[in-house]
Amino acid sequence: MEPMSHDQPLTKEAILDAAEQTLRRYGPDKTSVVDVAKALQVSHGSLYRHFPSKAALREAVTERWLQRIADPLQIIADGTDGSATDRLRLWTDTLIRAKRTYVLEDPEMFAMYASVTLEAVKIIDTHVNLLIGQITQIMDQGMRAGEFKPGRPESAAKAFFMATSLFHHPAHAYQWTSDGIEAAFESVWTLLLAGISMNG
Repeated sequence: MEPMSHDQPLTKEAILDAAEQTLRRYGPDKTSVVDVAKALQVSHGSLYRHFPSKAALREAVTERWLQRIADPLQIIADGTDGSATDRLRLWTDTLIRAKRTYVLEDPEMFAMYASVTLEAVKIIDTHVNLLIGQITQIMDQGMRAGEFKPGRPESAAKAFFMATSLFHHPAHAYQWTSDGIEAAFESVWTLLLAGISMNG
C-alpha cells in the first residue's frame, strides 16, 4: 500500500527528474524503469501509465534535454541587438559550448543522447529542424538588413548547419577535445561568413 500513496502526485516532470538522476547514477545502458520507480518510491506499473516502455522514457528524457539546449538558442535567434553576424556567431558558439559542456560534465546524459539519436529519428529530426529554423531567422534578418547576400534563408541555414556539424553533432564528440578544434572552427566560420556576407 505504501507505493500507492506516492502514485497520486506523480507527474511526468517528476518521473523525468528521477530518470535523469538514475541515468547519471547507473548510466543509460544499466538504468531500468524499475530503478526509476525505486527512486520515486512507486511501483513500476505506475510509471508505465505515463511511459509505456523504457525506450519511451529515454526518449522523453532526451527530448527535454534537447529543449534545454534549444531554449537559450531561441532567445538569441529572436534577438534584435547587434548585427546578424554577431547573433549567428553567438548562436553557434552557444550550441557548441552546450554540447561540449555535456560531454565533459554530464557524460551519462550525453551517452544517452548519442544512442537515442540512432533510435529516435523523429525526436532528432524535430530538434534539428528547430535549430535550422532558428538559424533561418538570423539569416532572414541579415538578408533583410542587407548584411547577408540575398537568397533563400532556409537553404542558407541548412547549409550552415551541415557545414558546422563537426563541431556539434554527437558522432564527432571524440574530436571536440583535440588541439586543433578551435582553429578548425575559425577556418570554417571564416569560409562560411565569406560565402554569406555582402562584404565577403
